[in-house]
Amino acid sequence: MLNPDAASVWKAPRWALAVLLAALGMLGPFSIDTYLPAFSGIARALDATPVQMQQTLSAYLFGFAFMNLFHGALADSYGRRPVVLWGVGVFALASVGCALAPTIGWLVFFRALQGLSTGAGIVVSRAVIRDLFPPEEAQRMMSQVTIYFGVAPAVAPMIGGWLFVHVDWHGIFWLLAAIGVLLWLGNWKFLPETLHPSHRQPFEFAHLMRGYSQLLSDPRFLLLALASGVPFNGMFLYVLSAPEFLGTHLGLAPTGFFWFFLLTISGIMAGAWLSGRLAGRIEPRRQVRHGFVVMFTVATLNLFANLLFTPHVSWALVPLALFAFGWALNVPVVTLMVLDLYPHRRGMASSLQAVVGSVANGVVAGVIAPLVMHSTAALAATSLAMLCVGLAAWLHLRRLVARGAQRAR
Repeated sequence: MLNPDAASVWKAPRWALAVLLAALGMLGPFSIDTYLPAFSGIARALDATPVQMQQTLSAYLFGFAFMNLFHGALADSYGRRPVVLWGVGVFALASVGCALAPTIGWLVFFRALQGLSTGAGIVVSRAVIRDLFPPEEAQRMMSQVTIYFGVAPAVAPMIGGWLFVHVDWHGIFWLLAAIGVLLWLGNWKFLPETLHPSHRQPFEFAHLMRGYSQLLSDPRFLLLALASGVPFNGMFLYVLSAPEFLGTHLGLAPTGFFWFFLLTISGIMAGAWLSGRLAGRIEPRRQVRHGFVVMFTVATLNLFANLLFTPHVSWALVPLALFAFGWALNVPVVTLMVLDLYPHRRGMASSLQAVVGSVANGVVAGVIAPLVMHSTAALAATSLAMLCVGLAAWLHLRRLVARGAQRAR
């Protein structure tokens, strides 16, 4: 439900709120992408195997997924602001632990702790938007957040690579710790409490289980979570496989990796911008359909191109940018649909939506990417399969809604 005092809760320009919330949301992907360029260096320094290094990523993603079960419920009970401040504070401390880790085991532990804490930002930021804005304005704000959010994955590998070369891998985690401290100070000073006291939910085990049971037994929620969370992996797969895909298959030097991230994030930012422009102008479900049409068409053409031709940098990156455009066009709309299913449990709904996405991310990072990264055709086929899971969920949801409308008549 909308906070009845929403007009007085945030009086600064809306773009400032979008920047603040985007910074919270991008902390998670930024902390993944900054250390990817240093994988080999960390492995040498800590005498770690490739499998152990992959565990530092999987531990983060599964920690993120697990704690997301609780971030939203805590935010619905104790407020948005305390959950953000605790989450960012723990992240900063965990980043210090990563920087000081003497063995690969300790690094895996502190990466898991980072994952457990960073979900607070992305979960709570979504709930804050819906606390303050009605649907059309919320879609515009969500699109703004997505635009700013898109900057992080583009610059993170460049920053991480520069620090690894000119400082060492420890410098990457010291940077993350510093960012955590700055974010904590910024939110402590500027982030208001957006959950109205009358909307708070008791944090009790029985109440929590009833809430999870209500959401997980609702096919609409499950289908929307799949439609928003799984297609993202169609492009995240390429991010995880970047060293193999860009370096081995396309023959790019590490300095050339920049083009992959620049094109992909440009696609995200363009799609998010258009999503905001379309808010209130076309029906939300039409906008989602447009996004899926773009992604399906591009992913299919990408598969055929990789089967018929030897991949080359002159064309192989373009489909990924267009796929990202389609994803960003529909994800703000689908996210708001999830949040509006249960207005009194908005934080919990945001949590479970993030859990679906992050579990998928963890499976892709730990299992799927290592299996398919050695073939561009396999990468393209897997990307299309991820998209088809989300598309099938969306089409099934539309059928359920149509049947419900017919019964109502």
